[in-house]
Amino acid sequence: MFIHHVFFWLKDPASEADLQHLTEGLRKLGRVDNIRSHHIGRPADTHRDVIDASYSLSWLTTFDSAADEQAYQQDPLHLAFVAECAHLWSKVVVYDSVDA
Repeated sequence: MFIHHVFFWLKDPASEADLQHLTEGLRKLGRVDNIRSHHIGRPADTHRDVIDASYSLSWLTTFDSAADEQAYQQDPLHLAFVAECAHLWSKVVVYDSVDA
């Protein structure tokens, strides 16, 4: 299994319209064929020193293999998402992981 977890920081974190635009873009992205599962998330209301809740939205996807995730990176839906939504974010951080 390959896990691809992306965290987005909006340029205007107070903009509900920007948050909605990014959310809709991610929903469309969820139609990529080789995604096993996906989740769009907001920071939880948890407060401990180890928690970073500074991001606006997260995108968690699972794939059967690293090759499937690589194909996803070049999928037309993914390329369209970046083209349509990149102007919304100021920062993106990605954490990829595989089975230990």
